[in-house]
Amino acid sequence: MTLKTLISAAALTLALGMPALADGGGNVVRLEQHGHYNAIGAGQDGSRNRLTVTQDGWRNGTVATQDGHRNRMVVGQTGWRNGAVALQDGRCNVLGIAQFGRRNAADVEQAGRCNALGVIQTGRGGDVTVRQGGRGNVAVVVQD
Repeated sequence: MTLKTLISAAALTLALGMPALADGGGNVVRLEQHGHYNAIGAGQDGSRNRLTVTQDGWRNGTVATQDGHRNRMVVGQTGWRNGAVALQDGRCNVLGIAQFGRRNAADVEQAGRCNALGVIQTGRGGDVTVRQGGRGNVAVVVQD
């Protein structure tokens, strides 16, 4: 596990309680929450990991990290005032966030090469911040 992942895990533990962590490769984590004021923290390190987060309600939050290559992360949120922070470091990673409702926020970052991300927001007052570093990366943001 990289130092960045350990630091992220420690921050998540302090902020959110016990996060879900996976180290190595080929790990699959699926997290689902319904209601309001819920929080999810997840971190994966290695290659070919899969992370799926689903939250339904309001004022829910997700913080997720993946370090390595060929990782896949999907975050889906419905409701209002939900937030998602997603970080991927490495190569050939794919990240997708879909938020349906009002005043949702997404903050995504990818570092490395050959990475792709997509953010879809429907409803009023959506806020998206995207940062990519490296080469051969692609980002698509759709707000409706």
